[in-house]
Amino acid sequence: MKPQNMLDVLASVIGNDIALDLGTANTVMYSRGKGVVLNEPSVVAVDTQSRKVLSVGSEAKDMVGRTPKHVRAVRPLRDGVIADFDMCEEMLRYFIQSMNHRRWIKPRMVIAVPSGITGVEQRAVQEAAEYAGARRPVKIIEEPMAAAIGSNMKVWEPVGNMIVDIGGGTTEVAVISLGGIVTNKSTRVGGDEIDEAIMQYIKKELSLMVGERTAEQIKMTLGSAYPLEQEMQAEIRGMDLTTGLPRTSTITTVDVRMGIQEPVNDICDAVCSTLDDTPPELAADIMEKGIMLTGGGALLRGLDQLVANETGIPVTVAHDPLTSVVRGSGQILENLERLSDSVISTNSY
Repeated sequence: MKPQNMLDVLASVIGNDIALDLGTANTVMYSRGKGVVLNEPSVVAVDTQSRKVLSVGSEAKDMVGRTPKHVRAVRPLRDGVIADFDMCEEMLRYFIQSMNHRRWIKPRMVIAVPSGITGVEQRAVQEAAEYAGARRPVKIIEEPMAAAIGSNMKVWEPVGNMIVDIGGGTTEVAVISLGGIVTNKSTRVGGDEIDEAIMQYIKKELSLMVGERTAEQIKMTLGSAYPLEQEMQAEIRGMDLTTGLPRTSTITTVDVRMGIQEPVNDICDAVCSTLDDTPPELAADIMEKGIMLTGGGALLRGLDQLVANETGIPVTVAHDPLTSVVRGSGQILENLERLSDSVISTNSY
């Protein structure tokens, strides 16, 4: 037996393998034989003078917008791809070491990435993981496929399955049949763009400046894509653009819905565009089986109703949509030897 194969067998026996959903907003980790073991914000706090990493994950996110001049809270990923290679490597190293207690053997790793990223962007993900402590080669799976598997869709059968994965940086829409993606669309619109739209709306309509965390909280508490049976309102705090002083204002669910209309419409357009490119036989299957929404964006109230109205097709929100991608990657990890040829892509470089 070759040494590399011996390592693979040993890693398989001791359960030293990791599946990773390297998301723009959150990094979710699955450990072989244990399930989902980590779900942390993709944020790193770093001292800009010494480049020393101060904290990673939730602790770093708490620092966003509240750091002194020499400390910066960095999000290493933007729009589903690496924006800061060094910080991404540091973040991955921290997460891998926190979960991998057997550091004498490097873990095999499967990472889910957006289907629309380039070969260069894919190699950057692989290199960052390898420098952080993963065994070479790091295996890559496209997020729509991982999300469909994690949502218990029948991706291996000769029927059409439509998945819409709305993450922090990208929305992935795909039609899957016989274990492969038939047609897909990846658009760099997601939770971040919705947050930004809320910030811009409040700035324009209320003359109030709020930060990213406040916008995210507004999205989670008041955000909706479709009229609600009972509209709500809440008070928000920010900086008055006229006086430069702190001020409180009231915002309603109707206001938020108007503010996020553009990114939400972009998501619907991506779904409709993918349906237009779907072969007739698979389109008929989708009409019968419906569309599956997953990812954090699927939790936006009324989005399933809006997509159903726009397409005329039933829409279902996946169970625990935030972890669908990593659970699908984990299923691949548990059956790595049997499924690697059919759904895993690796680049040699």
